[in-house]
Formats: sequence, C-alpha cells, structure tokens
Amino acid sequence: MSTYSIKDLEQLSGIKAHTLRIWEQRYKLLMPKRTDTNIRYYEDQDLKLILNVALLNDNGYKISKIAKMSVEEMREEVYSLTKRTLTHEDQIHALTICMIEMDEERFDKILSTNILKIGFEQTMLHIIYPFLAKVGVLWQTGAINPAHEHFISNLVRQKLIVAIDGQMYRDRGRKFLLFLPEGELHEIGLLFAAYLIKAKGHKVIYLGQSTPYEDLLSVFKLHTPDFLLTVITTSPSSEHIQQYVSSLSEHFPQSNILLTGNQVIGKDLDTPPNVKILTAFKQIKVFLEEMETVG
Repeated sequence: MSTYSIKDLEQLSGIKAHTLRIWEQRYKLLMPKRTDTNIRYYEDQDLKLILNVALLNDNGYKISKIAKMSVEEMREEVYSLTKRTLTHEDQIHALTICMIEMDEERFDKILSTNILKIGFEQTMLHIIYPFLAKVGVLWQTGAINPAHEHFISNLVRQKLIVAIDGQMYRDRGRKFLLFLPEGELHEIGLLFAAYLIKAKGHKVIYLGQSTPYEDLLSVFKLHTPDFLLTVITTSPSSEHIQQYVSSLSEHFPQSNILLTGNQVIGKDLDTPPNVKILTAFKQIKVFLEEMETVG
C-alpha cells in the first residue's frame, strides 16, 4: 500500500493543499493518519476518493453535495461524466483515476470512447500524450510508483499496436527505418510515429527498443531507407548526444535523419544538413504532409 503527503494529493488532483485541509475539517472528506512523529499521511483509498471529488467538483458539483455521496455513488457519477462530452483535461483526470485504481476496463473504455468521438490521432495528441507527460512528472516526484507507469504504458502500447496494424502501405510510399538508440526503452513515441507514417501510406521498418548500432548499420544496408527516425528520451546521455547525432549523419549520409525527444529538443546541438529535429509529434504529421505536397 502506498502512502501520500498532502502535496502529493495536490499534485495528483489539482486541488490546493489549503482547500483539502478545509474540506477535511468542514466535511470530513479525508481522515489522514499520522506517523509516530505526528506527520500526516494519506493512503490509496484517500487518493482515489479525492481524485473523484476533484473531477466532480470541476464539473459543477457542489462540495457539500459530493460530501454526502458514498464512495460507490461518486465512482458511478464520475463514470457517467466520462461518457459525456468532457474537456481534454477532464478526460486526462479520469485516466489518472483509472491509473491509481489500476482499472484496466475503465481505462480502455475511456480511450475507446474518445477514439470513436475524435479519432485515434487526436486522442493521442490531445489526451494520451498530455496524460503521459503528467504521469512522467508524477513518477519523477514520487507521487506514483513504477508499477503505475508500467500499467499505463502497456495499455497505451497495446492500443498503438492495434492501430498500426490497421494501416496499409501504398506502392508509392517512402521507406522509414524506426529505432531507439541502445539503452533507450521509452517506446510509446516511436510507436506513435510508426502509426502516423503508416497512416500516410509509407513503409515502416520497425526495430524498436535499444537497437545496437551494429544492427542499425546492417539493417540499413539491407533496406536502404529514405528516412531514419528515432526518439531520444534518456539515452544517449546529454554528454554523448552530440557525438551520436554526428555519427548518424556520417554513417547514413544519403538518408534524411529525423530526431525528436527530450535529449535533442531545445538543446544547442550542431545538426548536419541531413539531420532534422522535430520539436513535437505534431511536427511529424506536418513533415509528412509537406513531403506529400513536394512529392
């Protein structure tokens, strides 16, 4: 069982700690426990409760009314809300609740509903990606544990693989080689790039996580792709990223190399003529559309 400080609850729910304390005193919504040294802490059920309270409150429910609801009544009301037209932020909040509760069925239903309403691509760009960014911050601050992150990543990964399989290659499409550098395991971005590329009718050669450089060279020699694309989030490290970018340019001079990810975006890198840095996944779509226009 995890424990949370009131600051953790604030980060996860978006409700100020001061407000949470008022609700505790006035409505007895939360009943914090105390350590031997008299430090207040909260448990999983407290977090789940306050996430539901926050979503209901954000959608016009008075806190006095919410306080009278049972836990099950809150859950059902939240579930009912997620089936209606909510803002992207509300959907992200609902996904956060599913993550904390590790509720795979409800997580899947929320994603499926959004995909039906606004399409897979818009769901990824406006709901899943901002949600994953939030998950990353929460993990770094210790508000959630690695199990939560793995749970979510695997569910999103499954959705992406199904979506990719539904795309067809067209004869006039270009050839893209997608890979992650050795030691890089954050695959969601690369999978989404594969979806965007295949959705435009291009061929994708997908190598996936932690690709040894020697393997990259041998696959390139076999397929001679028009483009290489990689997402660099953690590896290579900051002190080695320039060397890696220069090496890619040198070994694949006839291909266009597309880079994105935290290790290259906003960094003062020397980019050779055949290397392009994409600052957001929306830019991948723009790049593909521009390529179609030129072609």
